[in-house]
Amino acid sequence: MDKAELTAWALGNGWQMIAGMPSLTKPSAPKEAIVRMALKATVVNLEVKKPAGKWEKVAGQPYAAVLADEEGLPLGLGFENIPGFRMLMRDNKDRQVFAKMTGKA
Repeated sequence: MDKAELTAWALGNGWQMIAGMPSLTKPSAPKEAIVRMALKATVVNLEVKKPAGKWEKVAGQPYAAVLADEEGLPLGLGFENIPGFRMLMRDNKDRQVFAKMTGKA
């Protein structure tokens, strides 16, 4: 996958652009990113925000090493290492869908 494909996948699966990076937010604080993909020139890094406010790199791969999966998660970025990641992604996607339904985007 390349930078454009990863961005398109993220935005289609509940992520939103915050500070120029595809990001997931806490349900209780929908404007504050807690997981983000830092899309560099040749690599993508998956980062998680620690309680102290610092970003910690969880995984990083060159774009060529990140593969699309039938289940919907790109392989090679360590999404499986984040406890509750699928639930967080689902919460973000649901919030976006319901915001569109109520007109509160």
